[in-house]
Amino acid sequence: MSRRSRGGPGRPLFSVVPQFLALALLAAPAAANTRAIAPGVVQGAAAIAIDGALDDAGWAGVPALERFHQYQPEDGIAAPRAYRTSVQLVIDAGALLFAIRAWHPPGHAAAGTLARRDKVARDQDYVGVWIDPAGHGRSAQFVRVNVAGVVGDGIYKADEDEEDAGPDFPVETAVRQLPDGYAVELRWPLSSLRFPHGEARPWRMMVERSVPGAGGMLLLSAPLDKNALSFIAEMDELSQMERILPVVQDKGFWSFRPELTSRRTSVAGTTSRRTDLGLDITARPRADWVFNATLNPDFSQVEIDEPTSAGTNRIALSLPEKRAFFLESADVLGMRIPAFYSRAIADPGWGARATYRGADVDATALAGHDRAGGTVLRGTAYETVEHVNAADSNVMLLRGRRHDEAAVMGAFLAARDYRAGGRNLVLGTDGQWRRRHEGGGDVQAAWTLMGSATTATFDDAGMPRAGRQAHGAYAWGRLDYMSPDWANMAQLEAIGADFFNDNGFVPQSGIAKAEIQLNRRLGARNLPGGIDTHETELHLGLHEQRTLARGPAGAASGEVVQRWIRPGFWLYGARQTRFWADLGFDRQRARPGGRLHRTPVVYVGIESSPLPWLVRLNGELTVGRQLDVEADAVGRGGTLQAEAGLRFALPAGWSLESDHRWNRAWVRHRSRQDFVDYGWRWVGTLHMSARDSLRAIVQNTSAARLEGTIDGEAVRFDLVEPWRDRARHRSLLYRHMPRLGRSLSLGLTTDVNGALPGKSRGVTAKLQWES
Repeated sequence: MSRRSRGGPGRPLFSVVPQFLALALLAAPAAANTRAIAPGVVQGAAAIAIDGALDDAGWAGVPALERFHQYQPEDGIAAPRAYRTSVQLVIDAGALLFAIRAWHPPGHAAAGTLARRDKVARDQDYVGVWIDPAGHGRSAQFVRVNVAGVVGDGIYKADEDEEDAGPDFPVETAVRQLPDGYAVELRWPLSSLRFPHGEARPWRMMVERSVPGAGGMLLLSAPLDKNALSFIAEMDELSQMERILPVVQDKGFWSFRPELTSRRTSVAGTTSRRTDLGLDITARPRADWVFNATLNPDFSQVEIDEPTSAGTNRIALSLPEKRAFFLESADVLGMRIPAFYSRAIADPGWGARATYRGADVDATALAGHDRAGGTVLRGTAYETVEHVNAADSNVMLLRGRRHDEAAVMGAFLAARDYRAGGRNLVLGTDGQWRRRHEGGGDVQAAWTLMGSATTATFDDAGMPRAGRQAHGAYAWGRLDYMSPDWANMAQLEAIGADFFNDNGFVPQSGIAKAEIQLNRRLGARNLPGGIDTHETELHLGLHEQRTLARGPAGAASGEVVQRWIRPGFWLYGARQTRFWADLGFDRQRARPGGRLHRTPVVYVGIESSPLPWLVRLNGELTVGRQLDVEADAVGRGGTLQAEAGLRFALPAGWSLESDHRWNRAWVRHRSRQDFVDYGWRWVGTLHMSARDSLRAIVQNTSAARLEGTIDGEAVRFDLVEPWRDRARHRSLLYRHMPRLGRSLSLGLTTDVNGALPGKSRGVTAKLQWES
């Protein structure tokens, strides 16, 4: 929950089993949390029915937590009495059970309709439960339930102050709306909570409540302030867990989810039919070990990636992970995407993973077979070279960490073996240290060091070829400082010209980057024009990127690739509105030895939830002088990214979600627009019930380069050859999900690629059944 939202082979590698050790780091521990919650304990789940009524005998006599604090729009004050919240917690041999009662004053209309899972956001009335079963304050599993019974869940990683909504937990929930508020019952199975075996740190917990109709108020059961390094810096300890954990920590849990997919595809008049059987297995023989395996997985229900635009930039953009197999125990993996980027594994035929979680040490190991067709990135200082891999490969990752409340130190080994085509091997270490100071500034430092050895190269057809071994190095470090008056960051990154990581995301090499972000906090302000803000900041950003030693692309050492100075400001006001604006005194170079162009621009952005039906409005606009990288010239232009989320309640308890996204990039030389990149996407979901939905996706993308020559300000240049790309996607998916892990889906798709003849049409039926 980020405070701000702002881009010649040797023997096969897999015949060797490497020794892998977790590393230790000496550091002083952070101050212990002394607050504690005492839950009730029952002998069986039958004592409480999850129906939202809160009238079961199992709740009688269980102490209630009613100590809530305001976090937004203003922190440090007690929750208003009119929005009183009560939480009861009961533990049985198989689950944590929560009874949450939320009151509101007369006339308050609770916001929230049926929506897709994980679409529970601050525009809705909801309650959320956050649990850190490892107790080290570095991650937490969370579940949110809105007033319509929609669930949002995932893992929060404190080091990045970031939520990952990918993981889904098999929670059971029920909501009842009442004249003076609403009630929620939640059953969270212990089998889906990841915790160490034996003695460990106390579990920690926090409850949140969103009240959008009260000025976007967010209430927490912990007294968190906005100066904290993360959203889980303050959590309450759970007592009495020692009475339950010995019973469940040795209990095994198994999950089998076979899936049957039948697909009929028609391309350019040729029809093909295919039926595939896949299987996902999850095994937890005891609390600290989890094993996952997938065989022939089908990801057809994963939404296509949203359209994005980098203008004429030749640097690749990363994409979020949405596949469940790669999201298991993401907090243990805990690596930045240059070290491991699961999207690099494009089409696994099979995959296996083991994860160990101890009180002070955790580790994970992943192996898989990636089929041909994925993209391998090999970066240079000025562009990303993308190879469409035409061969199968084997992937391996080993990861181990040692940590306490103040520090974590880890090591990892990643490899991709193309068999006769060579291999890529990366060995690295990373760590993080933080220090909280009562009443003063908080400091956090993080670093990553990697070295690579690579024999795999790629020919024009994408076939890997074994060649001479190349060695490269990578280094990154970051320092954050947070206080009531400042929020500052400094980071350095250096990537050797011969550093390659085929399992990571390294779109550039042969460069060094330095960046400083200074943010002066001014607190609440009454601004001219009657604008009142809850938070105000002045901002200054400095960035420089230079080439290192001469690399394969011919860039000279010390050549400036990019330099910018960006002063600006940031505001947080009513209706959960965030607004920022920066002036960019930028300079950029398009190619080795080219001119360092002046590219002054203005950056403006906004995030808001302005209306009950327009629940999300986000946009970011850049306008000014844009570097046309292909033409090595500057013109007038910009980039625009905008999102709008609409929610409508329909008769008979139905609801409609309508999500829109636009992106556009353009460059004009003199009076003519020479480059344009456009994308539009609409996702509409009709919810007939909590189990049945109909989803439609309409997506268009296009990009074009016009033909001709232009007189520039100082030189005459010829544009590159003209080109035009167009793509179109249409899909309709009906889904019936009686419970998590069991679903029946029927889908229709139509795709048009301007570079290929005709259309691609498909009909898919898919059955998943978890037991």
